[in-house]
Amino acid sequence: MENVTIKTTQSPAILKFEVKNLAVKGKGYEFRNIDEATSSPLARQLFYLPFVKTVYISQNFVAIERYNIVEWDDVQEAVAEQIDAFVAKGGTVIEEEEEVKPWEKKATTIYGETTPNPAVLKFVANSRLTGVACEFHNIDQAKASPLAQELFKIPSVKEVFIDENYVSVTKYEAYDWNDITVEIRSFIRDFIQNGGTVVDESLLAQSEKTQKQKIEHFDTLDTTSQQIVNILEEYVKPAVQADGGNILFDSYDPADKRVKVILQGACSGCPSSTFTLKSGIENMLKDMLKDEQIRVEALNA
Repeated sequence: MENVTIKTTQSPAILKFEVKNLAVKGKGYEFRNIDEATSSPLARQLFYLPFVKTVYISQNFVAIERYNIVEWDDVQEAVAEQIDAFVAKGGTVIEEEEEVKPWEKKATTIYGETTPNPAVLKFVANSRLTGVACEFHNIDQAKASPLAQELFKIPSVKEVFIDENYVSVTKYEAYDWNDITVEIRSFIRDFIQNGGTVVDESLLAQSEKTQKQKIEHFDTLDTTSQQIVNILEEYVKPAVQADGGNILFDSYDPADKRVKVILQGACSGCPSSTFTLKSGIENMLKDMLKDEQIRVEALNA
C-alpha cells in the first residue's frame, strides 16, 4: 500500500493511517458513531467494522480508536487496505457541510502522539489551530500565543511548537511523560474548548522567520534557492510535520554549496536530526539538484 502509512500513537487504542492525497482542508473531524458520520462516507464505511469506536479525520490522515475486542496487530493491515481502496476509487472523504450553529459545535478532542524525539510529545486536535507555524522557547517569546503562555506556567513544559492542528510540547528531562501527559492534554483541550485564542497570527507577521517564508521573499531568491525551497516544501516538510516538527529554509550559499535550515518542534534537538539531515535531506537535494557538493546544515541542531 504505497498510499497509506500506518503509525502508532501514544494511546495503544488509537492508530493513525497517513494517506497521500486525502485532501481534507481547513479543520479536523471526529465521529464517535455512524450516526454522527453523516458528512463522511469514509467514516461511515469504517464504522461497519465492529471494533471501530471513534474516527478522526484531519488533513492527511485518518486516526481510529478501537474497542478492546481486537488488537491492532490483527486488523491494521485490513483497515489500511480498506482506506487505500476507498481513496483510490475517488470516494468522498468529507461532504460539504451546512453551517454549524454555535450550540451544535462538536466537543474538542486531543490525543497524544509520540515523536522521534523522546523529549517531545505531539498533541493533535480535531480542529485547526493556526495557519502559521510558530515556536516558543520560553514564555517571553510567546506573546503571540495565549495558549503557549499558559502552557509555560506548567513546570514540566520547556518549549512549545504549534502548527496546523497540533501542539508539540518539549518537556524538561526531570519529568516523565507518564506523569504529565494527561495534565497537558486536558489543559490544551479545556483551553480550546473554552474559546481561548491559540495563536494571534497578526502578532507573528513581523517576525524574521515569518518574513523569510513569505512569497515576496521567495521571489527575491536565486533559482537554486527557489528549487531548494520547493523540494523542502513538497518532499520534506510533510514528513517532519507528521512527526510533530517543521523545517524552514534559511539560506543557500552558492560559493560553498551550503544550505542552511531551521528545525522546529520535535525536530529541534532530536537525537536523530543529524542523521536525517545528512542521510535524508542532504542526499535528496544532491540527487534532485544533480550536485554532489550540496551540504545541509541546521542552524539550531
